[in-house]
Amino acid sequence: MAYRYATDRADRSDLASGQVLRSAPGHPGFPVRLADELFQRASAHSPNRPVTLWDPCCGSGYLAAVLGLLHRDRLARVLASDVDDAAVRLAARNLELLTERGLAGREGELRARAAEFGKPSYLETADAARRLAARLSGLGGDLPHEAWPGDAFAPAEPGHPVDLVLTDVPYGDLTHWSGAVPGADPVPALLRSLAGVLPGPAVLAVTARTRRIAVPDGVRPLERLRVGNRAAVLLRAADLH
Repeated sequence: MAYRYATDRADRSDLASGQVLRSAPGHPGFPVRLADELFQRASAHSPNRPVTLWDPCCGSGYLAAVLGLLHRDRLARVLASDVDDAAVRLAARNLELLTERGLAGREGELRARAAEFGKPSYLETADAARRLAARLSGLGGDLPHEAWPGDAFAPAEPGHPVDLVLTDVPYGDLTHWSGAVPGADPVPALLRSLAGVLPGPAVLAVTARTRRIAVPDGVRPLERLRVGNRAAVLLRAADLH
């Protein structure tokens, strides 16, 4: 199968975490070029167009929102969930930026801050929000989205059929994951749990700050890759059932 990936050096600074897209302590951003490539790799394995994307460990919703803004024309909807209620509330605010109204509101908020505090940086970020709104409009307009609280180790079936799962797991901070077996690598169990609520053709793309991501015994990934300090693995849900 032949793939086409974006390898250009396009300026993606408008998508930086903590600018138009909101951030919070403990919720780091994600490399935009890597998110772009992973989405393209995963969607190349999906039989459906457009696709519904789900991030079940969404944190601030940054990764899901970035992909929505980059690939509105290739997405039917974006779903996000997390076990942390505060993270879900932040993710919902970021996913609102997948609408022209949400981006217009964010632009207005930033311009008001610029007037109140006299900071040119707020005006620059407001301009970025306007550019993102123009991009969203050009790629198809508002993108349906939803965020909800949920445990990825015991996930409820999403309200819409999912084609792609793309998530960055907190590999270095796993002891608080209640679904994990103490002392065991939790990712294989996570993959099987997620696959249990997905249709067979769905593709899972999981990344983490580690050298190699473990998968369940006997499962052959569609792809593996490493970029910088992150590893990624792509699998078919049917192979995990």
